[in-house]
Amino acid sequence: MKHSCTSIMLLLATLTMSSNSYSHDKFPHLEGPYLGQKTPGLTAEIFAPGIVSINGRFDFGISFSPNLDEVYFSVQPKEGPADIHFSKIENKKWQPVQKAKFTQGQKAGEMEPFVRADGKRIYFTGYSANFTNEQIWYVDRLDDGWSKAIKLDSPINDDAVMNLTQAKNGDVFYDNISKRKMYYAVNNNGEFPQVQELNVDTGSHPFISSAQDYLLVQARNKEDDERKDSEIYVYFKQKDGTWTKPINLGEGVNSSFHERVASVTPDGKYLFFSRYNEEGGIANLYWVSTDVIENVRPK
Repeated sequence: MKHSCTSIMLLLATLTMSSNSYSHDKFPHLEGPYLGQKTPGLTAEIFAPGIVSINGRFDFGISFSPNLDEVYFSVQPKEGPADIHFSKIENKKWQPVQKAKFTQGQKAGEMEPFVRADGKRIYFTGYSANFTNEQIWYVDRLDDGWSKAIKLDSPINDDAVMNLTQAKNGDVFYDNISKRKMYYAVNNNGEFPQVQELNVDTGSHPFISSAQDYLLVQARNKEDDERKDSEIYVYFKQKDGTWTKPINLGEGVNSSFHERVASVTPDGKYLFFSRYNEEGGIANLYWVSTDVIENVRPK
């Protein structure tokens, strides 16, 4: 009986990937990486307008599979919790965007997916309808779909946490909401038995690069005391293992609006973030060449 119940839950987790889809008749024919979008240069551009970035809602927290043939991102309406949406390539073209619903209702909100470097696991934040009890969950890849969602068994979840990202060696970096600090945990054979506060000046929503040579964060503008908007900053790891002071990524990325929730594609070529520049402070996803990071790297 126990085996039967487990099988049913796995089946439901797989079936949900075929529900909540956009109309096949309306979805455009898209081929190639990044949903077939023209790639940006040193000035950020809106990503996949009308497909991923849709006016009137919050679009944020995007992650691609290692082969760039799947994309997962967060969508939150003006009212209510967020969902993770996704699309993938089948028969050489991108399929209509669908809702994932990984927890099958165990958590009202699901957001900020992160696809592991091997593509076999997705970490994400699950939370309650009243926007509390934020914890890290994950799903593992099956032959056809994803497993049932599992809450990460780690001291990471002893506090309210969100936005976990992972380096290639398995170390994870995340926001500890309870302590209002960024934390990290060293990978120990796939487990995270100890957590440590990240020793940097400021910031939230950390994104760690694959090689751990830089860290992206969002932080209130540090160059002008009168400004209250958040911008994307980068820390570079120094030879002694410490981090540099935060460096503003400049006008190609940041604006007078809020820029938040940065991430980098698995190939290292593009930086994604949300810009809260719609009427009412609602956000679209933007992307830009990661040359904007390399251009400010200390020589």
